[in-house]
Amino acid sequence: MLRSAVLIAAITLASPSFAAQCGNNANGFNAWKASFAGEAAQAGVGKRGLAALAGTSYAKRTIAADRNQKSFKYSLDKFLKVRGADTIVAQGRKRKAKDAGFYGSLEKKYGVPAGVIIAIHGMETGFGRFMGDSNVVSSIATLAYDCRRSEFFTGHTLAALKLVDRGIISPNSIGAKHGELGHTQFLPGNVLKYGQDGNGDGRIDLNNMADALASTANFLKGKGWKRGAGYQEGQTNFAVIKQWNAAGVYQKAIAIMAGKIDR
Repeated sequence: MLRSAVLIAAITLASPSFAAQCGNNANGFNAWKASFAGEAAQAGVGKRGLAALAGTSYAKRTIAADRNQKSFKYSLDKFLKVRGADTIVAQGRKRKAKDAGFYGSLEKKYGVPAGVIIAIHGMETGFGRFMGDSNVVSSIATLAYDCRRSEFFTGHTLAALKLVDRGIISPNSIGAKHGELGHTQFLPGNVLKYGQDGNGDGRIDLNNMADALASTANFLKGKGWKRGAGYQEGQTNFAVIKQWNAAGVYQKAIAIMAGKIDR
């Protein structure tokens, strides 16, 4: 505990006038944390968030996964097969029929049809069957340190630390290897901006399905979803689906599966 306290104090006092130096291996990670803590404190991260940062470790599995995203290079047909599109559609139709009132309430509030929400849910975690096995704060901090996409993940790391401050996640929260959370794999910055209390219990928990799906609908609404407009490729709302994931094959798969679920 004494060593942790010393480390927290040291990184808290790190000067925010120097930008944290990225790196491509574990060697500079602790030095990066010390520098980044100053930036985090300046950005409004509190004691709990800074303590969570101090407790992070370099996530080797996250870096390995980040360097090996082969499925996004597949053809659309192969991608649909590999990701189990037919199963997602079949199960998605059953889910829509079983919980029509819930999905109807989401569409009424946010304007997003059930098929889109269900397709994303199925694609991201197999309807919650696997939501990750990695420490969220360590994973996202490692990606902020890593030079490949440091700028993109820096904001999400600050968001993750603020989520710890607010008690929305803990330093030990588990998610996917890129720091994504819950049923639909929200990055921390999106939880902070679009997170919703879907079940009315007064808190946001992306491991709760109602919260996660309401948050997903709110994300799409926030990105410009037009109520009643189409979402297939070439239609108005396809541009919004593109905001969910940068991979073209993923975007097309979501639209195709959603259309079949909504049919």
